[in-house]
Amino acid sequence: MAPETPLDVLINLAQDKLDAAGRTLAELGNERRQAQGQLATLDGYRTDYTQRLQSTTEGGVTASNYHNFRQFIATLDEAISQQNRIIAQIDTRLEAGRKRWHDEKRRLNSYEALKARQIRQSQYHEQRREQRASDEAAASLYRRRQSH
Repeated sequence: MAPETPLDVLINLAQDKLDAAGRTLAELGNERRQAQGQLATLDGYRTDYTQRLQSTTEGGVTASNYHNFRQFIATLDEAISQQNRIIAQIDTRLEAGRKRWHDEKRRLNSYEALKARQIRQSQYHEQRREQRASDEAAASLYRRRQSH
């Protein structure tokens, strides 16, 4: 196996950074899904308690119980609002994570393109050396035959 070149080191480092950016992006995606699930749960509680308040008021409710229901629903509204802010923050981090992943991917692709060009040039020079060696061998053989 050929020794590792500085370009190979850069490719490996870029691949490591790309992998890390991918893992971060996956973690953020999971975090987003969990936050969205919590929001759905809070929305479900709010809907349930709003319906319970409505059915309770139809049957008659004390002012104290009505106030407690309204207070709890207000608390749920604040929790929902806070959860929406959390999701917005995660979305911002997700967008930054996507940008980082794309930047790392572009960097890796650039290094790999340089490596491919380096390999093509090396192959081209090797083919030229082989052709010269073959031409010299043929010329030498031709001269030996001519001299006999």
